[in-house]
Amino acid sequence: MRPGVFTAGASHYGVADLGALAAETHKFESRYLDGLVAPWPAGADVYAERSPINHVDALDTPLAVFQGDEDAIVPPDQAEAIVAALRAKGVPHAYLLFAGEQHGFRQAANIRAALDGELSFYAQVWGFDLPADEDITPIDVVAL
Repeated sequence: MRPGVFTAGASHYGVADLGALAAETHKFESRYLDGLVAPWPAGADVYAERSPINHVDALDTPLAVFQGDEDAIVPPDQAEAIVAALRAKGVPHAYLLFAGEQHGFRQAANIRAALDGELSFYAQVWGFDLPADEDITPIDVVAL
């Protein structure tokens, strides 16, 4: 929502649509947003105003998106909505969906893959070389 402030970014199991999250998150988290944003559904206008998916017109910064496919707190459709918006606008992006992961990656191999992917993404966006002495798996950046 602040064009030009950042030149690249990464979203790890991030929220795209607060209203959808309030409506579809699991029971344990169902009222958590009431204190952070506004009581739901009375504060639906606040949720809409603060949801990145409603500000895609300002979305022009390359973004790497990392998501677990079993995330019940922030479901994968949140990540997929942002990725679809990036794709539609032709904004450089990368998307890694981790099988068997929930909210907050727990498998060491996936934590490493996400960190390597983020470093690789920044290297491609900002034009620097990855360390030659490390075994870093590059990530595919779309529309770069």
